[in-house]
Amino acid sequence: MLKLMEWYDRAVLMISRAAAVIAGLFILATAFIVVYEIVMRGIFNSPTEWVLEISTYLIIGAGFLGMAVTLRHKAHISVDFLTSHLPVKARCALELVTTVLSILLFYVFMTESTDLMIVSYEVNKLSPSILRFPLFIPQSALVIGSFLLELELIRQLLDDVCIVMGIRDGGEGKC
Repeated sequence: MLKLMEWYDRAVLMISRAAAVIAGLFILATAFIVVYEIVMRGIFNSPTEWVLEISTYLIIGAGFLGMAVTLRHKAHISVDFLTSHLPVKARCALELVTTVLSILLFYVFMTESTDLMIVSYEVNKLSPSILRFPLFIPQSALVIGSFLLELELIRQLLDDVCIVMGIRDGGEGKC
């Protein structure tokens, strides 16, 4: 059981890290095209019409592709004012409940995003700008990002269940 968990943990980490690298490249590309826009607008008095749209798609994609690795490192914003005062067992139980609820929530988000992306692809839905960009492309980041987050949430749930059941040691105060 633990070998399977270790394999799943490594696989999810590898995929999440690859997605995080792509997210970083999206942010870097956004920085470059925004600088390009500033130069074109400020120096050459020739603003572009595509930078805002593309940079918006890139930033949204970066956010969704980076969600899983952010959760892995517990880098999401959290308010633990109340939970930090709970006993370890109560904190573990609450974390298990919130993880299950998160799995359910992002499953719904992932399926609805998938439906949206498929419909956009089937009807060839394009952005209402001069670019006429196919919308299924940026929408795919929502699907991929939420799927990766689902994998990470399942990993977290299995890890916490193993700790609660005593199969694995969680370390000091870890659930």
